[in-house]
Amino acid sequence: MAIGIIVAEAIVLPVRDVKPSTLFGSGQVETIATKCELEEAELVIVDGALSPIQQRNLEDRLKRKVIDRTGLILEIFGERAATAEGRLQVELAHLDYQQSRLVRSWTHLERQRGGFGFLGGPGETQIEADRRMIRQRMARLRKELEQVRRTRALHRERRGRAPWPVIALVGYTNAGKSTLFNRLTGSDVMAEDLLFATLDPTMRAIRLPGVEKAILSDTVGFISDLPTQLVAAFRATLEEVTAADIIVHVRDISSPASAAQKSQVLEVLAGLGVTDAEEGENLIPIIETWNKWDLLSQEKGAELAEFAAADDAIVPISAMTGAGMEELTATLDKLLTASSKLYEIVLPAGEGQKLAWLHAHGQIMSEKDAGQDEHGPLRAFAVRLSPKEFGRFASL
Repeated sequence: MAIGIIVAEAIVLPVRDVKPSTLFGSGQVETIATKCELEEAELVIVDGALSPIQQRNLEDRLKRKVIDRTGLILEIFGERAATAEGRLQVELAHLDYQQSRLVRSWTHLERQRGGFGFLGGPGETQIEADRRMIRQRMARLRKELEQVRRTRALHRERRGRAPWPVIALVGYTNAGKSTLFNRLTGSDVMAEDLLFATLDPTMRAIRLPGVEKAILSDTVGFISDLPTQLVAAFRATLEEVTAADIIVHVRDISSPASAAQKSQVLEVLAGLGVTDAEEGENLIPIIETWNKWDLLSQEKGAELAEFAAADDAIVPISAMTGAGMEELTATLDKLLTASSKLYEIVLPAGEGQKLAWLHAHGQIMSEKDAGQDEHGPLRAFAVRLSPKEFGRFASL
């Protein structure tokens, strides 16, 4: 499993009437307890949300540690966070979750303690003091994360002034984004068959046939019913997507849940303001890459190939084998250069800085002598540039 847990048994229990105290009925709790004894399980994971009371009562009845879906995702996130920002986000989400779990359920939390200053006034219970310490720590973390957001916004602004387009990879967790990122960049970002293998945004420069340099960004994987604590905590990470020139939606087309996963990703993008759900429009161009094509049966592949062929925005690929990479880069290149125009630019031969800029950021179609003026020889260039890039060149 994603955090080194061995699954001893997985059972489906239909919940017709939700019990406020334990979620499950008494017979179902007994079934879980029996399974735990038989399999010698030490941990019970409920794929759903548990209230603090339900979690405590289940632990009392089962005599084992019990965590819910949010608790499990937080554990996975905690293990994956690699940067200072990622760790801050995970800790904030953990504390937010923990705060709601502080219920009057253990005797050591019932004791009152006296004191003064930050230790708490007379009559303050241990649980109140714990809550206050968590709130203070969360306030500090939010300040630190706000600083991270400001820094990230400055970096985005700086990239915005640079002529390089940004391509963001998005998709459901474990769809193959990092494998595709590595394939396109020749990098070695962690890419494993795990949930949330990527938590912190990673960026690398890539070259496309008609684009000297583009920035490729790998992002955190999306998931259905993402806990509210995590939506808030990872907002800064997902904000990178809103600054992209193109979004590449990586889908695991071999998954039986591929359609549902696509809906979830589009829902998150709509929440970020990238798509207009009501109008059904994309405010940033989106390419769908149907990844893991090599895992499809021959019949399924032939069936899906017809759909893909009818839509220019769909590219079947296998990030693992490299199949479809040429088609993907050609599609990206076509989108990025679609607005480019051919400009005739005449420069003095001694304008080294402007000449270097044109070679680095434009596609030089032709170059020839253009006579001379009072300052010396002139060179004429036919250069393909986007209007935005031409504006930057004009301001040099």
